[in-house]
Amino acid sequence: MVGLRSRLLAGLAVAALVLAPAIADARLGSGGSMGSRGSNTFSAPPSTRTAPGTAAPMERSMTPSAPVQRPGFAAPSTPMAPARSGFFGGGGFMSGLAGGLIGAGIGSMLFGGGMGGFFGHGLGFGGFLGFLLQIFLVVVIGRFLWRMFMRSRSPALAGGPGLFARGGAPQPGPMVGGGAAPGPSGPPPITIAPGDFQEFEQLLQASQAAWSAQDLNALRGMATPEMVGYFSEQLSDFASRGVTNTVTDVRLESGDLAQAWAEAGREYATVAMRFSMIDVTRDGSGRVVDGSPTERVLATELWTFVRARGGHWILSAIQQSR
Repeated sequence: MVGLRSRLLAGLAVAALVLAPAIADARLGSGGSMGSRGSNTFSAPPSTRTAPGTAAPMERSMTPSAPVQRPGFAAPSTPMAPARSGFFGGGGFMSGLAGGLIGAGIGSMLFGGGMGGFFGHGLGFGGFLGFLLQIFLVVVIGRFLWRMFMRSRSPALAGGPGLFARGGAPQPGPMVGGGAAPGPSGPPPITIAPGDFQEFEQLLQASQAAWSAQDLNALRGMATPEMVGYFSEQLSDFASRGVTNTVTDVRLESGDLAQAWAEAGREYATVAMRFSMIDVTRDGSGRVVDGSPTERVLATELWTFVRARGGHWILSAIQQSR
């Protein structure tokens, strides 16, 4: 009876954990990855000192997932067939070569000395095993020569993202320049000034304050309509659960630039930020259900900002650092 009761209690505890509302990472964005980064939405920003790992891919975005067509590169009119794998894979040339060799071997076996054999009988390999070894050598050499031939005909591809120049001494404050920008084949890079970094830090703190006050009107002045829509959904979800989240005393511990570029009349900047805060979630009676009012928590995220040229930055994407 005691064993049955303990098993029942354990099962109820597991069920409570499974059915309990997921309110961890309740800050602005709820620890998710969402938004748009222009043509770089579905490519990971470069690693930085603040975020040395990889950025989580976008979970939600209004940017179409189809690849962006660059000028001078036409989209294929028909779907490309998947590359075949295996020893004889790699295109019609190699398949034809292998087929011809095998056919010749079969003909040599069927007709014997009448054909003299495909490679003759004076090489010392002897029998069908020697013939297979010769096929192996010819195919390996043929594949090597074919790849060299195709490589010499293909134009050189542009390299990876170029380093975004570090200008002299570090910028004032915890956020410094650096990171990488799109390469020559992508959108042109732009320069981020010390004043821009200060604006990024102010937006980090002001947006968290507006989130805590559930002030969507204030958030509309700090983020794109897409991001405000996601924040509105999260606040509605909290309201349906009967809880509220407040994020206070936000401090930027470190930050640096991952990417900065211009496209379609807009300028983008993706910045890695490590910040600490007091993150508390309470129920309707004011009881703390998650977080602590006295213990700080640390988060590392990549925020992408966008602006019209000469305008003010607003938040367009949040990604988690992994």
